[in-house]
Amino acid sequence: MAEIVIRNLRKEFGSFTAVKGSSFTIGDGEFFMLLGPSGCGKTTTLRMIAGLELPTSGEILIDGEDVSQRPASQRDIAMVFQMFALYPHMNVRKNIAYPLVSQGMPRAEVAAKVAEVARILGITDILNKPVGGLSGGDRQRVALGRAIVRSPKAFMMDEPLGALDAEFREHMAEELRALHDRMGATTVYVTHDQLEAMQMGDKIVVMNHGVVEQFGKPQDIYDHPATLFVADFIGSPAMNFLRFHGGVRAGDRAVTLGDVRIDTPELQADAAPTDLVLGVRPEHVTLTDDSPYRGRIEAAEYLGTTQIVTLSTPHGTVKARIASGLVTRVGDTVGLSFRSQNLSLFDAGTGRAFRTAANAGVFHG
Repeated sequence: MAEIVIRNLRKEFGSFTAVKGSSFTIGDGEFFMLLGPSGCGKTTTLRMIAGLELPTSGEILIDGEDVSQRPASQRDIAMVFQMFALYPHMNVRKNIAYPLVSQGMPRAEVAAKVAEVARILGITDILNKPVGGLSGGDRQRVALGRAIVRSPKAFMMDEPLGALDAEFREHMAEELRALHDRMGATTVYVTHDQLEAMQMGDKIVVMNHGVVEQFGKPQDIYDHPATLFVADFIGSPAMNFLRFHGGVRAGDRAVTLGDVRIDTPELQADAAPTDLVLGVRPEHVTLTDDSPYRGRIEAAEYLGTTQIVTLSTPHGTVKARIASGLVTRVGDTVGLSFRSQNLSLFDAGTGRAFRTAANAGVFHG
């Protein structure tokens, strides 16, 4: 398969810049996610890697070879689209075989490869059926079969599960990840669904307005968001933000909200007094009478094993994920404590996270 290196990639459409200087590396055999909201530049990035769009500037290296200005036909990349893009006048077998037939491969070899791919995807029994009458899941398997049959250097997938209903999409996500693991293929996958990205990806690039906000392992991105955007976009519910004015110095192990000291990971940078944001995930909030930091319960949402309690505090709304058996009453004022080593601190102006002892190995800032 292939390592893919992106260096300072930029794409302009007239006066609009869709991708602004992206740089990251997709490891050989990785399942790599391009994640972000609509219009963030993720699909444009995928299309540049595939050769369907040529970059305005920057480099794309596949297996160490600069392919930045080469067309798709010279990159050995296979594409899988959301809308399947199957040939309706052909049956399943002919759809899968088409890339090999168009290359002039001998008929016996084509038949053998199609049979192997059909076995891997579990569609041997529908090879002779027309694609028009297939379910969405089976059509997606056929589209995958047509992509993997020729063993390309890498697979590009543009929201391939987006047209499926939620329950079947989750099932197909598991199948796609299992297929990837069996094949060891380098896969680049575009999605706007952060749960899908976290479930399937080895690495994730989070994009917003054409900029790479953060790049790393799913757990690192969730635990240590590099920006306010990432902290808000990743997680359900999203990270809580407590806004306050203050200054910090390298070596500090706490911030002050009002007159309450909140312990944090050791800070590794100075900041003159400015607008700051303390970030905490809902599962790292505990309701306790022992804490001097107080909040008023506004709502409680029962989720089975847990409940999400919404509280108003002097510095913003806080959602706490707590055990469903804990009794809460709307209108009560309770103490809130935060798991100190899991807190993030952001500069409200720049949106960037401060470097701390907890996140120093994940990103620099």
